[in-house]
Amino acid sequence: MTGTPAVRRTQSDSSWEQTLGSARAVAAGNLVLVSGTMPPAGGVVRGEGSPYEQALFAFRDALAALEPFGLGAPDVIRTRMYLSHARDVEDVGRAHRELFGAVRPVSTMVLVAGFTDPRVLVEVEIEAFGGNTS
Repeated sequence: MTGTPAVRRTQSDSSWEQTLGSARAVAAGNLVLVSGTMPPAGGVVRGEGSPYEQALFAFRDALAALEPFGLGAPDVIRTRMYLSHARDVEDVGRAHRELFGAVRPVSTMVLVAGFTDPRVLVEVEIEAFGGNTS
């Protein structure tokens, strides 16, 4: 992790972070923001063809980005889901409900024109709030 005590950043092995000059997650005080997360890993799109599976993989990866800050699903206060097809709303919603149904974060679901990889059906973002993240 890098940054000042008030703002800390983590990186992953994602090539997009290098390409864009971005962080995987940033903690600012007690708030942790996780970058957009898609299901690809190592050039493979996990759950290819299944919006439900892709959403689970993406959310689990986003949740893993909270771990260096000592946070997890119970600390998530906001989720965003970006879908390339309206037909996938129920499947992505089911994955979200399985992971966050007990937590009930505020959530937004948006349809987009597409993603950088056409095999991707969903991308997610999460925000978490916790105790001391420093």
